[in-house]
Order: sequence, then structure tokens, then C-alpha cells
Amino acid sequence: MKRLFASFLISFTLTAPVAVAQVSSGEGGELRVLDRLTGNVTDLMLAVGQTDTVGVLSVMLSDCRYPSDNPAGEGYARLVIHFRDSVTPVFSGWMLASSPALNALDHPRYDVWVLRCMTSMAEGTTPENDAD
Repeated sequence: MKRLFASFLISFTLTAPVAVAQVSSGEGGELRVLDRLTGNVTDLMLAVGQTDTVGVLSVMLSDCRYPSDNPAGEGYARLVIHFRDSVTPVFSGWMLASSPALNALDHPRYDVWVLRCMTSMAEGTTPENDAD
């Protein structure tokens, strides 16, 4: 009887439909950088494909995605971060806004995390560094 129930449970689990959330790519994203040495916090607003420098870090936003049905919901961004002029990035991957520690920048001086994705950017303006 236990085997029958276990096989039923396994077959039900394998055939159950999986809900896949639809996502959209934003035009940019907002990131926050903390310099642990000085305590300075810098917010960056980057367009997709744009690179900005904070201290000795170079941060590039490759993509920023959010749920199509809830643009204010969970945002996640593809980042490439270089230290000084190194060819090899110190971070390259996706970072979630609500859980930056799941895939974090491992650097002794800097923390970087995603705040949100921007669905559109004001025309005629370029994203700027909010605080330097």
C-alpha cells in the first residue's frame, strides 16, 4: 500500500503543471554600492548596457528583468563588475533585488546590490550617479 501511494505521489508530482512567470526586460536599473572602508553609499541608475565607475569598481548592467504582471515586484539584474582595470570580472551574474546574498559580489571592500528595475527612462535624459 505504501508503494502504491508513493508511486501515485511521484507520478502526480511529475505530471503537475508548473506555473512559469512571464518576465519583461526593463530599460535600466537602480543599484546601490557600499564602500565598507569609508561608509559611503552610492546609488547608480544605469541604462541596460551602460557602465559606471564607483571608486575602483566598474559596474555594467547587462539586463534588468521584472515580472510582467507586477513591474514593482521582484527585479533581478545581470551585472558585470570589474575591479580597477582587470580583464577578469570580480562578479558576473544575476543578482536578485530581494535576496542579493543569494549571488553576491565577494569583495572585501565593496557591496553591490540591485534596488529595482526601471520600466522606462525619461526621454532626453541619461541615467546619472545620484551620489558621489
